[in-house]
Amino acid sequence: MKTETTLTAQKPGNLHKETFPVTGMTCAACASSVETILQHTPGVKSAAVNFATNTVQVEYDHTTTPEDLNTALTEIGYGLVVGSKDVQEAVQEEQEKKFQSVKKQTIGAAALTLPVFILGMFFMDWEPGKWISLVLSIPVLFYFGKNFYTNAWKQARHGKANMDTLVALSTGIAFIFSVFNTLFPEFWHQRGIHPHVYYEAATVIIVFISFGKMLEEKAKSQTGTALKKLMGLQPKTLTRLQDGKAREIKIEEVLVGDRILIKPGEKIPVDGKVLEGSSFLDESMISGEPVSVEKKAGDSVYSGTINQKGSLEIEAVKVGASTLLAQIIQRVQEAQGSKAPVQKLVDKIAGIFVPVVIGIALLTFGVWMIYGGDNAFSHALLAAVSVLVIACPCALGLATPTAIMVGVGKGAENNILIRDAESLELGHKVNAIILDKTGTITEGKPTVSSVQWAAGNHHEVSSKQSIVSSGSANHLPLTTHYLQILYTLESKSAHPLAEAVVKHLKTENVKATDLEHFESITARGVSGRKNGRTYFVGNRQLLQENGISIPKNLESTAQEWSNQAQTVIWFADQDNAQAILGIQDQLKPSSKAAVAQLQKSGVEVYMLTGDNRQTAAAVAQEVGIADYRAEVMPEDKSEFVKRLQENGKIVAMVGDGINDSEALAQADVSIAMGHGSDIAMDVAKITLITSDLQKIQQAFQLSHLTVNGIKQNLFWAFIYNLIGIPIAAGVLYPINGFLLDPMIAGAAMAFSSVSVVMNSLRLKIRKL
Repeated sequence: MKTETTLTAQKPGNLHKETFPVTGMTCAACASSVETILQHTPGVKSAAVNFATNTVQVEYDHTTTPEDLNTALTEIGYGLVVGSKDVQEAVQEEQEKKFQSVKKQTIGAAALTLPVFILGMFFMDWEPGKWISLVLSIPVLFYFGKNFYTNAWKQARHGKANMDTLVALSTGIAFIFSVFNTLFPEFWHQRGIHPHVYYEAATVIIVFISFGKMLEEKAKSQTGTALKKLMGLQPKTLTRLQDGKAREIKIEEVLVGDRILIKPGEKIPVDGKVLEGSSFLDESMISGEPVSVEKKAGDSVYSGTINQKGSLEIEAVKVGASTLLAQIIQRVQEAQGSKAPVQKLVDKIAGIFVPVVIGIALLTFGVWMIYGGDNAFSHALLAAVSVLVIACPCALGLATPTAIMVGVGKGAENNILIRDAESLELGHKVNAIILDKTGTITEGKPTVSSVQWAAGNHHEVSSKQSIVSSGSANHLPLTTHYLQILYTLESKSAHPLAEAVVKHLKTENVKATDLEHFESITARGVSGRKNGRTYFVGNRQLLQENGISIPKNLESTAQEWSNQAQTVIWFADQDNAQAILGIQDQLKPSSKAAVAQLQKSGVEVYMLTGDNRQTAAAVAQEVGIADYRAEVMPEDKSEFVKRLQENGKIVAMVGDGINDSEALAQADVSIAMGHGSDIAMDVAKITLITSDLQKIQQAFQLSHLTVNGIKQNLFWAFIYNLIGIPIAAGVLYPINGFLLDPMIAGAAMAFSSVSVVMNSLRLKIRKL
């Protein structure tokens, strides 16, 4: 199903809005270049690049074609994947292809760099070692690492500089200088200088940065999994009823108005209206509620929801891209694409740092050429190379990834799985958080919370006392006979709440009994006969229709439980109501404390749920949330996130269901509960393995510590440059005759990298 293309009538002609996968992008600056080129292509009205998913959404008129757009980008080294293939599938293929390519480059570069590193560190004076290193370095830099040079050239053509520019410059200069020293050592010997080579420095930089790129591509290659699973919710085929005959057809062939048969256990293929039959549908993907919803003639059904035990005949009302499921898929895609890619802090710094370093190196060379005396050129070249080597990006390149890797590991130790570095960086800034109700604040599983019998003996299920043994001499005892009938009736019922009653009675060791008759009464409950007497389990309406007397104590308790957002189930014989059972989705033990913790830290807490207002109000009040919304659809949650963002909030969304996926994709920081749906966990960038909501505050604290670590790393990376670059340029030479050797510059660069790594590792001992 293609959800990426929409057509809108415009003048003149039609305005096409289409999403294309982009090839060749390696950084946020590339994304900016692609966007700029497309926006200036004739016929294009707008272009928006999503670097995270490697796609671009283009609006263009009839005067241009996708092939024209591809041609415009090909001229500057990028490209579009054009064709009838589904966009998401094409994106995944491109991302997987890119990951495999970077992986091969990293492994190949590392394999050749290892001997170069050993020769450079331990056999630096062995003459043949220089030639071996030269031969091994060439493929590392210009085959496995060629992307750094081509990307640097692309940036230079647009007057920009980034991390690739710094890598290309430092490794290129180190390599060229080393080649010169290998081929013409006598040039330095004549001037009383021993020539060193820096092949190991150049190749190690390529390997380090390539490894970081590989991790980045691995993360990006997994971004389409959620959409793929969402698409998997829609069946490939369906059973169409035509002229009294049932025929299986492909989903693409269904038309509005078709009559469709839905068998037990099947997914609903389209949005429609029930014509015949009754059943219960699992609509948790829409509402998030675990209790299946009863459907009968005239009720609406939605694509992707799951039929339970009954058969239905429905009329197709919306098909293809018009269905609710298709719209959810499209909105998740758009939400992921609407986030402007966060320009990495390192790239921002590199954009300033690279020109400054180049300027200092050129200035150094010029000053030495003018004032260097007899050996002006030698000193000028050595000093300029020393500046470029000591400003090598190793520490700068390691500053962010090492802190993040340690932070991710620390999170895993505390049951917080982090899939995306951006979320880890943003977490400490969150000032508004939205919590889903079912499965997030509550357990997400309806259970029997209270039982009261007509005699007035109220029993809270949470107590250790067994309901079988409760009762007194003055009141009707809770006999095994009644419990067996209740258990048998509910075990035969198709109602989803019956499962909670059966599960509860099993814990009381209640056994089933034989019934003389059993009947399921649509929208009411069930009835059965035992020893000539009829028994009922269901709602109040079932009792009223059968003229059953309701004792006052049950009447008042049922009203009280309803006000507490409990669902009340009635048990009666043919004359009197005998008991009521209260069924409730219990709060998680940590929910109230977690909400209070977040509010204390200055975070605004909201609750959104597809459940009814009464239940939402009761849960919100119990956990201390003042601002909540009930009966919301998936798109309502996403819109609420957008409104908060438009008001300047950094928004976190916490959910566990398919119905939360849109809002999770839209939020700045997305957090899924580990027991939730696979789709929610795929969309979310942080997953809590446990059900403990207090882990949210820990995740934010981890973000704070990690970001502090990154800032400290950048400080250490730059303090060496701040001190080392002037020394490398030769500022001490007029004072004491000291001129920094490029070899010492390389050692200083290595020490700065060690400092960064050691500082990152300090996070491991910090307490969350």
